[in-house]
Amino acid sequence: MGFYIGVMSGTSLDAIDVALIETSPTDQPRLIAHHSAEFAAELQTTLTDLIRSQHCQLSQLGELDVQLGHAYADAVNMLLNTSGISSAQIDGIGCHGQTIFHSPDSNYPFSMQIGNGNVVAEKTGITTVCDFRQRDIVNGGQGAPLVPAFHAAMFRSDSENRVILNIGGISNISILTADSHRVLQGFDTGPGNTLMDSWIQKHRQQAFDNEGKWAEGGKVNQTLLGQLKSDPYFKRKIPKSTGCELFNLNWLMRHLSHTETTELDAQDVQATLMAFTASSIADAIHQYASKIDKVYVCGGGAKNLALMRQLQQALDTIEVTTTTAIGIDPQWVEAAAFGWLAEQTLQHNALDLREVTGALSPSILGAVYWSKKAS
Repeated sequence: MGFYIGVMSGTSLDAIDVALIETSPTDQPRLIAHHSAEFAAELQTTLTDLIRSQHCQLSQLGELDVQLGHAYADAVNMLLNTSGISSAQIDGIGCHGQTIFHSPDSNYPFSMQIGNGNVVAEKTGITTVCDFRQRDIVNGGQGAPLVPAFHAAMFRSDSENRVILNIGGISNISILTADSHRVLQGFDTGPGNTLMDSWIQKHRQQAFDNEGKWAEGGKVNQTLLGQLKSDPYFKRKIPKSTGCELFNLNWLMRHLSHTETTELDAQDVQATLMAFTASSIADAIHQYASKIDKVYVCGGGAKNLALMRQLQQALDTIEVTTTTAIGIDPQWVEAAAFGWLAEQTLQHNALDLREVTGALSPSILGAVYWSKKAS
């Protein structure tokens, strides 16, 4: 039995989510407490600009790494203060970090997350695990998604075939069959919220489309939808992963520059982007998990009620609901996952992600930054 904290900030950069879980050798992990910390406006803007432009001074990158480490540590300490649990009771922190570039298919593959683990360990007094993706990539994998391993530990049922669908900036699925002997599968299906968020920020200066209301008031343009779905990513076989390096506003603008779609109303584009997210997810499930009973959604996309309705329509007889139905609020699943992943690292447990990321063999993930009490 142990207590672990997971820290997650996704591509939307809306907040730093922190989750405290209790783990047991015999039972599923249990969520004990959680906290969401808003990004400081200047830090949020700087990170957004860096991710979108992919350019910065090395001095800026170094300072951002440390600044983000402080923000993560502050969020953890706030959780401890509000929960009444001391740092001495916590066995480890799993900090995903902020992804600024994911490139698993380059000549020298890598995935770069910032948020300095030295700072987190020093300011919290808790051993911290970071940089989870890189070991998997060196081992021949995509480095993502990593959460299917946690989904299997947390949500697998011996009576129901399930897909756990995480809709963050990018969407990914975990295929959990009732037969626990079946090999775990999971992969990135394509965009989640990232294109919708970018488009509404550009045209309405809003961080996101609340409940999908703006998109729902528009009309889907089938020509544009067909262009978006023609991207080669959707024809790639699994394992596969992607990110905002591919699916971003520049990518969208190139599609909109085609003659047939140059004059589209902005709201109709938003409607088409929501249909794109829903249909690409549904296509992936129909192709790789057609015999499942239910889809359980987590991540920010679970709050997009219009998107949830479109998913249900696209998946027809497969019921779509959220992870609340199986024990954990959608907002905290991914943060909890990295607390669990920290436990696996600190317990020297190699994760078998061969059918998820394409890694050549099981491996122990992450870099460990030891606390003073462990030294």
